[in-house]
Amino acid sequence: MKKKFRWSFRSKLMAFVFLICLVLIGLVYALSVLSLEPAYNRRIREDLSATLNNLVSLMDNADYPLTTPGLLGIPQRTTAFNDQLSSLIQSGQLSGLCVEIATSAGQKVFSMEALPTTCLLHTGKLLASSSSGLSVIDAEIASQMRYITIVDGQVTRVLENPSTGAQQLVMGKLTADGSYTVLVSTDLARIPQAAAVLAGQMKWVALLLLAVSLAGAWIFSTIFTRPLRQLSGAAREMARGNYKVQVEEEGQDEVADLARDFNFMAREVDRSARLQQELIANISHDLRTPLTLIKGYAETLRDLTGDDAQKRTQQLNVIVDETDRLSALVNSVMDLSKIGTGAEKPQMVDFDLAQLCDEVAQRYEDVCAKNGYTLETHTDEECLVHADAAMLERVLHNLLGNALHHVGPDGWLGLSAKPLPGGGCRVEVADHGCGIPAEDLPHLFDKYYRSRQDAGKVGNGLGLSITKAILQSHGFRFGVESTVGQGSVFWFEAAAPGQPPRAQGK
Repeated sequence: MKKKFRWSFRSKLMAFVFLICLVLIGLVYALSVLSLEPAYNRRIREDLSATLNNLVSLMDNADYPLTTPGLLGIPQRTTAFNDQLSSLIQSGQLSGLCVEIATSAGQKVFSMEALPTTCLLHTGKLLASSSSGLSVIDAEIASQMRYITIVDGQVTRVLENPSTGAQQLVMGKLTADGSYTVLVSTDLARIPQAAAVLAGQMKWVALLLLAVSLAGAWIFSTIFTRPLRQLSGAAREMARGNYKVQVEEEGQDEVADLARDFNFMAREVDRSARLQQELIANISHDLRTPLTLIKGYAETLRDLTGDDAQKRTQQLNVIVDETDRLSALVNSVMDLSKIGTGAEKPQMVDFDLAQLCDEVAQRYEDVCAKNGYTLETHTDEECLVHADAAMLERVLHNLLGNALHHVGPDGWLGLSAKPLPGGGCRVEVADHGCGIPAEDLPHLFDKYYRSRQDAGKVGNGLGLSITKAILQSHGFRFGVESTVGQGSVFWFEAAAPGQPPRAQGK
């Protein structure tokens, strides 16, 4: 079977950079070659038109008579008009232009040639006109442009020298009263030749840009995908069972965030794996101890006790007690599994949680009295909540039982149920025991986690895990506050009827 081609992340990145480079080269070619001549001609036309309009406006606003009769009847410019023209020349607005102002009869009032080349407007012979359709005659082109201006009110032509190919743009306009014509012209650069040169160079520029972009994409993709390859390798290591694998956390970008999240996940998976191993070991130990006792006392009962009723009763009581221990352990594991997987869902009802706390506390009065403990309760205010009453009763038993196992030297325990300002109830179970180290607090509700140097104490380590599963299934907030040497406070917050849970989890 033919192997299907796979686009790697590096291949996609290089292809993307290559396509972007092609698009940019196309844009540069369009802007620098194809649109060069139209953009240049449009700019020259706009600038020349602005200068022409300024001159016509000067003519329209001039004080008449504009001219005075001179020798042979040739008009002479007035001093005021001369001053205005001098101001325009000094400002540089007429530099690089050929300017002619004449009367409608063809008498020149003002003429200036400031072109670096020969002005085609005043060659004395009509060489060519791209759009006038005029024949070549022995007359100044200026006279032809003046005639068209008088007839049409304005004129725009491109003149070209056949021998050199040089071009000039000529524009003309008639004054408002029709007494004068204004003609201006300027050189046009040989843009087609320049565009041809640019087009010839563009292919080498394109090849160079493509080569540089591919090399850059290869280097960049190598650097960019290195942490991703490390993550991929680390994920394969985890799949093989190596949960201690870690990757480098470099930088502050999204890939670095992904690396940090992966390392956190790896640490949590490693911790969960170790807790699972400890769970199996601890449960195996807890199972083995009562089984050994049951077997030993059963054999003693069978072989040695005989007709001694008192010894037989004691040994049978041990067997019953250890059987109860086994049943409690198995039931706790099964309850945790059902609640944690969602197989057992809460049966939500409205009830007074303070009253439930008071009822549960009453069941511990005999135990506290027997051991000299003091159970202080604060359950006077009504606290309506929406929850599974049986499950929350289980939570209260677990928290009170946990507090009894870690009661302090003063023998004090506390249970309170107080309404929250926004509705609902906060329940706290406190003790004055040895407290919990700060490093143990984040893991206290994990499966079979034993803290506070709990070796040898009663319990199977699943009570707080079941409490956590129940509260999470309700969506209630919960947690623990503790100071070493002063005691601990376990708390949870239940939602009021019609109120959404305040938050999920701890």
